[in-house]
Amino acid sequence: MSATDDNKQLIQTIFEGLARGDARLFLDSLDEAAVWRMIGTTAWSGVYTGKAAIRRDLLAPLIAQFADRYRNTADAIIAEGDTVVVECRGKVTTKAGRPYDNTYCWVLRMRDGRIAALTEYMDTQLVATALEPPVRQG
Repeated sequence: MSATDDNKQLIQTIFEGLARGDARLFLDSLDEAAVWRMIGTTAWSGVYTGKAAIRRDLLAPLIAQFADRYRNTADAIIAEGDTVVVECRGKVTTKAGRPYDNTYCWVLRMRDGRIAALTEYMDTQLVATALEPPVRQG
């Protein structure tokens, strides 16, 4: 298999887990120096640099708002070289009772079998209306 095929297979396997609400392989596959860019001008938008910061400043405050297990299902996965693009749909309800069923396009840059960068395009209006602003750790 080529690097392109390996990258696509890894992301397909990651999304099989995410569709069940299991994010372990996704988290394990993030490079220690990964960069996650969230587009837009919402309170969540910005650049999260490093696996520890992604977990602490993005994922922990986000998951803390969810009443049930977050699931993300891939509708399409396209790969070329070190780039994998995923059209996907998330589904969860917040503790405030608001549905947060967002549609995404994730552009992933892979390096040595790990996710080195992720740019997330989504419905920013839904982010602004369904989620509370994140509480940033000092």
